Amino acid sequence: MPGTATIRPARPGDETDILRLIKALAEYEREPDAVETTAEGLRGHLFAAEPRVFAHVAEQDGRVVGIAVWFLSFSTWTGQHGIYLEDLFVEPGVRGGGVARDLLRTLAAEAAARGCARMDWAVLDWNEPAKGFYRRMGARHNETWEMWRVDGADLAALQGAEEAQEARP
Repeated sequence: MPGTATIRPARPGDETDILRLIKALAEYEREPDAVETTAEGLRGHLFAAEPRVFAHVAEQDGRVVGIAVWFLSFSTWTGQHGIYLEDLFVEPGVRGGGVARDLLRTLAAEAAARGCARMDWAVLDWNEPAKGFYRRMGARHNETWEMWRVDGADLAALQGAEEAQEARP
C-alpha cells in the first residue's frame, strides 16, 4: 500500500511533474491537445519574484501524485481576496486515499492565512465524480452564475471593439 501523501508548496524542479499532471488532467477532460504551456513557462510563472499563480503538490513515496494550481481572485462585494482553484488533479492510481481532500484542506488553510473569504473553481458539467467529491467537501454549485470567456482571435478583436463600434453606421 502506498504511503501517506505529503502536501507542500511547489518548488523549483516540480514544474515537469506539474506539467505531466496538467496533461493528464487535459486527457481526462477530453482535451488532450489543448495544453500549450511548457515546463519552462510554468517555472517562470510559479517561481517568479512576485508570482501571480501558485501550486501545491501531493508527494507520495517520493513521487508527485497530485496538484492544486491556484491564484488569488478578489470580490468587490466582500472586499476580500479569494482563491481561484484552476486545476486539482490526482493520479488515478492513488484516488480515494484522501490526496485530493488533503490538497483542498491545505488550500482552505492557505485561504484562511491570507484572509480570503472564499474558494472558487469550475467543474465540467459531465464530471459527476468530481461534483460528488466537492459536495462531500462542503462545496456547493452556484446555479445563478455562469462562467464566460473570451480568448484567441476574439480577445484580439475585442481590443479593437471600441473602434469597430464607432465605425458602424
